[in-house]
This record gives sequence, structure tokens and C-alpha cells, in this order.
Amino acid sequence: MNARLWLSFVLRRLGASAAVVLILSFGIFGLLYIAPGSIVLTLLGTRPASPQTIAAVRAEYHLNQPFFIQYLHWLDNAVHGNLGTSIQSGGRVLPSIAARFPLTLEVVLYGSIIAVGAGIPLGIWAALRRGRGTDQVITAGAVAAVGAPSFAVGLLLLLVFAVDLNWFPVYGTGQGFFSTMWHLTLPALALGLASMGLIVRFTRAAMARELSQDYIVFAQARGLSRMQVTSYALRNSLVPVLTASGLILTSTLSATVMVETTFALPGLGTLLVNSVTFKDVPVVQAVALLLTLLITVINLLVDVTYALADPRILFTRHGE
Repeated sequence: MNARLWLSFVLRRLGASAAVVLILSFGIFGLLYIAPGSIVLTLLGTRPASPQTIAAVRAEYHLNQPFFIQYLHWLDNAVHGNLGTSIQSGGRVLPSIAARFPLTLEVVLYGSIIAVGAGIPLGIWAALRRGRGTDQVITAGAVAAVGAPSFAVGLLLLLVFAVDLNWFPVYGTGQGFFSTMWHLTLPALALGLASMGLIVRFTRAAMARELSQDYIVFAQARGLSRMQVTSYALRNSLVPVLTASGLILTSTLSATVMVETTFALPGLGTLLVNSVTFKDVPVVQAVALLLTLLITVINLLVDVTYALADPRILFTRHGE
């Protein structure tokens, strides 16, 4: 029975995720058509607009066919890894994205680890000390962190820790694992600070609610240690904490555009900014589609983790 419910749950989530990707992919494809000027001239970029070149571009993008047919051709090519030709470089889009994606992934994961690794303990500490000075300081810091723009935090970190104190490098990605982590520490901090504030607030609220429940009072009356009581409360607070974790990854993927630009990191964010500046629509389409897929996969994984943390979610749609 549980296996059937799990299969039904996962299939429903996969179907919903696929529908979201299709809808958003249609909107992303429409970027080409809402761009100002002629579609052909936009795709040509700085290349000479000779009749042969124009004919080749129209044939490659099926511009003589209806809009929906063009979208189906683009979607089919995207599924098979053909994301078009860059207007700026003249090369294929997919290799350019593949070369930059690992760096963006490293920054996002590093920032998320910092956010979760610091946010959850601080949220627990604030909940255990709720109403006291420690709680107020942590809560105020979390509110300030959530409201601080990532690029402004990045500039401040560069000024203080790279320029004034000279503790970290100003730019570059380093060579080797430890050197790379050292170079990416400031970008990861700038990226993860707002997410850490969000995690602190979610964790504190969930833990404070659980710590006021009757079962916690009974556990304390039975003489359980504070560590055991805290572990029970944390386990029952997992769903809202997982919600915050999912928001972290999706928000950091969005914020990485400005952080990479601030620290001059050659990742997807910098590629996207440069492509928008040069009106390189195929690259913008490809990066937007990739970010859409990543955010959808993250949301799917969070939904599945919900069910692992609280199996009652599996029974909600079935009335069992």
C-alpha cells in the first residue's frame, strides 16, 4: 500500500513539474519574439546581413512556419542538446553553458552549506533562548540579513576582508580544491547571508512552536535531557525547515547573477548579464531554461523530502 502511495505521489509531482517546465519554456521561447526589432536581425547580431546568411538563419530557426511549430522545433532541439548559436561568440550555446555551469554550482552549493550550517543552529539557539537578549540579537540579525541585497553585501565583504584586511583574494577562482574554496568564500558568504537569515527565522518559529507543545512538557517531566527534548522538537519541525531549505536553493540560484557580476566570476550569472547586454537571445533563452529546470528539480526534491519527513502527506490526497 505504501509503495503504491509513494508511486502515485511521485508521479503526480513529476507530472506537475513537467507541466510547469513546458509552460515556462513556452514563455522563454517567447523572449525571441518580444525582443525589439526584427527577429532575423536580432539572431544575426553583428554578422553581415547577406541574403545567404538571412536564408540560413530563417531555415535554422524555422521562421517561415507558424509560431507554435517554431516553438516545437526549438523544444525538440533543446531536449536533444541543441540550444542554438551564440550571437556574440558565433559558437554553439551548450558548450559555453557547460563550461560555466560547474563554477555557478560550486558557489550556490557553498553558499547553501554556509546558510544551512549556520542558520539551523542559530534558529535553534534563538528558540531555546526565546524572549531573552540572545534571541533578540539573533532575530534582529536574521531580519537584517534577509533585507540586505547580495551585491551590496558582496561589495562590503570585498572592501573589508579583501581590500582592507587582505584576508581573501579580490578576484579569481583559484587552482585546486582548497584554493578554489578560498577564492569562493566571500562570494558564497554574500550569496548565503540572506538565505541564512531566512533559515534562522523559519527554524526559530518552528522550534518555538514545538517547544510549547504538551509532549515537550511531558518529556521534560519524565526527566529527559535537554538534548533529547531538543532533538524531538527539531524532528517535528523538519517540514517548515525543509521549506526554507528549498527556498534557499532557488533564491541563491537567482541571486548568483548579481554575486558573480560583483566578484567577476565567469559563471552562468556573468554569462547571462553579458548576453543580455549584447542581446544574445539564444544564450539568454538557454540560461533561463536551465535555471527553470534546476528550480523545478529542487522543488520536486523538496516535495519528496516532505513526504519522507512527514509520511502523513502521502495520505492527504487519498483521504486515508
